[in-house]
Amino acid sequence: MTASNDTSRRRLLKVAAGGVLTGILTPLLPPLIDMINGSPGDFRLALVAVPFAVLVLILVRASANPWWAALAAAIVTMIAFVVAVNAAIWVDGQVGDVGKAVRNIAAGIAGGFTGAAVMALGICWLPSSPRDVAAWLPMVAIGTVAGALLALDGAFELDRISFLYPVWQAGVAAGLAMALRRNKFP
Repeated sequence: MTASNDTSRRRLLKVAAGGVLTGILTPLLPPLIDMINGSPGDFRLALVAVPFAVLVLILVRASANPWWAALAAAIVTMIAFVVAVNAAIWVDGQVGDVGKAVRNIAAGIAGGFTGAAVMALGICWLPSSPRDVAAWLPMVAIGTVAGALLALDGAFELDRISFLYPVWQAGVAAGLAMALRRNKFP
């Protein structure tokens, strides 16, 4: 194993660990954010994504993007979170008369795909981000598959902790880091 592979692997593990940390913080925020009176529901929902958005900001800034691009990526991440939650809710309502587990899997896959895809579509336009679809496919695939963990959250009725957020955010953050790195090293 070469030193660069070892460094790259360690970097991805650090990014994934950051994703796990933000994923642990994410489900803890709604009770605090619910105390904000008078703000629209989607704005409060976007605030739940702040820990992950900060991680995305750090990753994008570290990839030779200017500060404004990193801030734009964080905002895109918060928008993606709102769109993903709304997509999951919509799919949950559309699947019909099926079991709760099947409904949660379908909703999770839809939300996971939507969140990762919106992030990829928004971040790919930043100055130092790759424009080719192949660079973003791993991130979108990871987000889609990890979204199915919503079924575990639903099965165990987890409110304050989650299987979905730590795994999804770790996987998508690692996918983002790989996509951003791909632009540097062909």
